[in-house]
Amino acid sequence: MSALDTLLNDLIIANKVLAKEEIVDAYGHISVRHPDKPNHFFLARSLAPELITRDDIVEHDLECNSVNGDSRPLYLERFIHGAIFEARPDVNVVVHAHAEDILPFGIANGTPLRPVIHSGSFIGANVPVWDIADTFGDTNVLVANMAQGRDLAKTLAGNNVALMRGHGFASTGRSIIEGVRMAVFLPRNARALMKAKMLGGDIKYLSQGEIDGRNKGYSPYSPETWRTWEYWANKCGCGHMLSKPDDKK
Repeated sequence: MSALDTLLNDLIIANKVLAKEEIVDAYGHISVRHPDKPNHFFLARSLAPELITRDDIVEHDLECNSVNGDSRPLYLERFIHGAIFEARPDVNVVVHAHAEDILPFGIANGTPLRPVIHSGSFIGANVPVWDIADTFGDTNVLVANMAQGRDLAKTLAGNNVALMRGHGFASTGRSIIEGVRMAVFLPRNARALMKAKMLGGDIKYLSQGEIDGRNKGYSPYSPETWRTWEYWANKCGCGHMLSKPDDKK
């Protein structure tokens, strides 16, 4: 199996994992940058993530057009992906989803979503909130063109995650495994923070040193990370699709 075949295979697994972990449902999507053409990326056609197969993957350019003449309907919010890839050459994976647990933190002013648990360290110390109304006024709150996508990417800046007011989140990763991990642990951290706030008292967030220590020397194929990926893949019935860590470069 070629490196590109393996990458697209992992993208299919990622869609299934995000569906099984209830990060996406009928809506939401994950993309990956083309390893040989950095101005292209792969994203499925408009389809529920759980149902995606290899035939559903479409190659896009950074303006979010199909590059191979595929005429099937594409995700309306593909502009989230194109704009972030355009703005962030360090990013190889983008996830957009509407996980319910993160929504209050994009709505309540003065209540930031910050890491409070060790697995939440991956989201980074700062999670900005993007409000489409600030630039575009009243809309349907969907990112439906490149101008809106670029405005979101500007708010994301160099952070790992941006919340989208009244909508959901956009998160990034350097690899598919990292992108999935980020998206799964983001709402988990939000749940822990929300429950801690309900208990009352001061909240002790992770320190910058704790965040940096957790992410130091990260490798998507370390035994710890691979164990999580293998677990998720088997949980969603995709264990047979995994390529062995030894096959990775």
